[in-house]
Amino acid sequence: MSEYRAESGHAFRPVTAVTRARLRTLLVGTALAGLAAPVFAQLPQLSDPAMVTPPNPADALPAGAKLQNVPGAPTPDLAAVPSGSGIVRGITIKGTERLEPETVRSYIELNVGDPFDRNRLDTALKALYASELFADVTIADQGGNIVITVVENPVINRVIIEGAKKVKEDKVREEIRLAPRQIFTRSKVSADVARILEVYQRAGRFAASVEPKIVKLDQNRVDVVFEISEGPKAKVVQINIIGNKVFSDGDLRGAMATEQARWYKLFSSNDTFDPDRMAYDQQKLRQFYLTAGYADFRVASASAELTPDGKDFIITYVVDEGKRYKFGEVNLESQIRDINADQFKSLITIQSGDWYNAQKIENVVNVLSETAGILGYAFADVRPQFNRDKEKLQMNITFIINEAPRVYVERVSINGNVRTRDKVIRREFRLAEGDAFNSIKVKRSRDRLQGLGFFQDNLTIDQKPGSTPDKIILETNVQEKPTGELQVSAGYSSLEGLILSLSIKERNFRGKGQELSAGVNISSYSKSIELGFTEPYLFGKNLALGFNVFRRDYNSFNYTNSNQRTSTYSQTTTGFQVRTGFSLTEFWAASVRYGLSYDQVTLDPAIYYGQITNPDGTVTIQCDPLKAGRYLCDAVGNFTTSSIGYSLIWDSTNNRGRPSAGQRFTFSQDLAGIFGGVDYLRTRANYDWWYAINGSAWVVNVGAEGGYVFGYGGQPVRIVDRFYLGSPRFRGFDIRGVGPRVIRKPVLPDGTVVQDESTWVNDSIGGQAYYLGRVELQVPLGSKGAELGLRPSVYVDVGSLWDAPPQIFITPPPPGQFGYKEFYYGDSPSPRVSIGAGVSWNSPFGPFRFDLAKAIVTQQGDVTKLFQFNVGTQF
Repeated sequence: MSEYRAESGHAFRPVTAVTRARLRTLLVGTALAGLAAPVFAQLPQLSDPAMVTPPNPADALPAGAKLQNVPGAPTPDLAAVPSGSGIVRGITIKGTERLEPETVRSYIELNVGDPFDRNRLDTALKALYASELFADVTIADQGGNIVITVVENPVINRVIIEGAKKVKEDKVREEIRLAPRQIFTRSKVSADVARILEVYQRAGRFAASVEPKIVKLDQNRVDVVFEISEGPKAKVVQINIIGNKVFSDGDLRGAMATEQARWYKLFSSNDTFDPDRMAYDQQKLRQFYLTAGYADFRVASASAELTPDGKDFIITYVVDEGKRYKFGEVNLESQIRDINADQFKSLITIQSGDWYNAQKIENVVNVLSETAGILGYAFADVRPQFNRDKEKLQMNITFIINEAPRVYVERVSINGNVRTRDKVIRREFRLAEGDAFNSIKVKRSRDRLQGLGFFQDNLTIDQKPGSTPDKIILETNVQEKPTGELQVSAGYSSLEGLILSLSIKERNFRGKGQELSAGVNISSYSKSIELGFTEPYLFGKNLALGFNVFRRDYNSFNYTNSNQRTSTYSQTTTGFQVRTGFSLTEFWAASVRYGLSYDQVTLDPAIYYGQITNPDGTVTIQCDPLKAGRYLCDAVGNFTTSSIGYSLIWDSTNNRGRPSAGQRFTFSQDLAGIFGGVDYLRTRANYDWWYAINGSAWVVNVGAEGGYVFGYGGQPVRIVDRFYLGSPRFRGFDIRGVGPRVIRKPVLPDGTVVQDESTWVNDSIGGQAYYLGRVELQVPLGSKGAELGLRPSVYVDVGSLWDAPPQIFITPPPPGQFGYKEFYYGDSPSPRVSIGAGVSWNSPFGPFRFDLAKAIVTQQGDVTKLFQFNVGTQF
């Protein structure tokens, strides 16, 4: 192998052209030679690189890189093997530094006294090169004394990557096998260059090149530097389809994963060229035609061709559509004793005379397999048998359920959990060792594990054969993800102004599934501090126990005009809540809670207080209804709320945090006044349904909620205990912008009511009943949008708030005096409606939520808001 040296930064030079050998991987399917020819016509006529077995010094690097001798380096004579033959009289090893001479002797298979000739010496030379320990070897015969002179390969000091920007350096480094303290060889460099280029080609960067360099150090050490020129992404600028008559090019392109590059597709990554995606697109085309009745459809050829500038690709598919079929006779046969074919035939939804649809066949197979799984046949083999009638263009199908033993769970195996304890995972399983297998329970176990939020998305439970045919092993390989959350944020909200937030939460405390949380929030209108803890399985039983301790300061506000708010009453609440929860069935759960809180509701005396003459003639300083309104004066005071409540919950969602399928229903009631204090009964109900359209990332959410609260024992419902409705729950309206409100308009001494809205005081006084419904569609943005944490949606909101307690309004001022006249608006169950679009963004400096919503149906007094955003708060 050639001796070489590396001066600073120069030893290898790149070849950037894509080789013919590499492009062959771009041709997939059954490409015809005639279609492939234009591809090769675009390329320079380069010979395919080949790995040469040592001792040939030209160990080939892959396409995209080549090796050159360093200028000034001596040209070694690899054939320095003497002619002649004889007996080995002695073996002398020269040039070793790190290696022992005996190490060299161990490779040559020559000993003193052995006969030798040129062939044996040539074999010894090849063996030394094959060891990859030496950069150069010469063997000389000096009268039977064999002198072997070696130059050891250097030791790697560091492996450096330069230029990796579009592809993260960590991903590149994962593919590199060279490492510090290893022996440097050209073949290893060649293999690493090939792997790096493969990483970039998978990322769509086919113009990427890698130039490996070595920097020579003392003590025969080298630094290996991979200089990467990433190049632009290779886009798919055009997709041609030849042979389609029934469906348009646009219909077929829409069925593919690959998209044509267009300037407006900012968040799509499917417009980059990917040979694997081409193969997948052929399957998508076949699936598209098979679901439309074209059972004979095939892709005759698929080819990718470089554009003349060598930067992008044009993909061409040649298709043969064939004839369209209908379903003929549809039958079911069962070889399992417990499955009666006549009874199970009702599960087949295919009707004779319908257009042939491969997806319907797959759905029937899944339904029959799942039903067999419920009966304990985990490995039931359901196969459709096809009988094609080409003359009648009918497809006769017989579904056959092949014989299979009933299966029992031999073992539940859990792998990959480092922090989370086994019992936390096992208690979510709906099956235990020895139970009869049930596919529905396996699916439910997976959903419950996914819903914990402790593990990676798309968690699966694999079903593997057990020690006997009637046993199965359920193997779960989990990958834990961080469950601790530390959030420190500062921002501005259109609802609350300046926001400062500090919170810490651990959802898997000590790996036991416990939740521990603490948080502090400060804004222009509210301050709060809260501590909480929840044990989901108390003493190992299916019983949750938790508590919260809190202090909340809230400053309510009213509107003096459309752009300005002023504070009204202040509410300080200190208290705690203890709660417990337990499961009733697989999907039903219940919780019971007790809470005790102390409220202090005050108004600013300098603004809202005045001298009031009592009936007995005495004068006191108290809340003045002329300044504050009687509804606010009645709210002032200190109150104790002692309440007990319960909730009934139905939850069949596939993910508690971000569901895409399932339902959730909650019904709850809270009774206050059990130990005195405030008396009321509050009832609420909430329902949500999620559905992923055809299993895609398009998710529909339909939700509805409502509530009613009333006082008893002669007590009205306080203004602080009523419901309020508006942003952020009811988009398109401002905070507390919906429902009963009092607008106080100034009255001049001449009795004229001032109509300048900037002088009005607009107070929301809440209601005792409300409802709110929504239909929301979550719109996927592709992989790029998901990486950025963007989640857009469009929605329609409908709701109302009404039934405020009877109001006692102040008397308009007598003639000649300035005062206020109060007007009561919005106390109506008539629906308010808004439509809009929003996007959530998990930005590096905190979560954002942007909403643009238009209120299209309002009631008099409602306060609308077109745009709102939040920064640094949870949404």
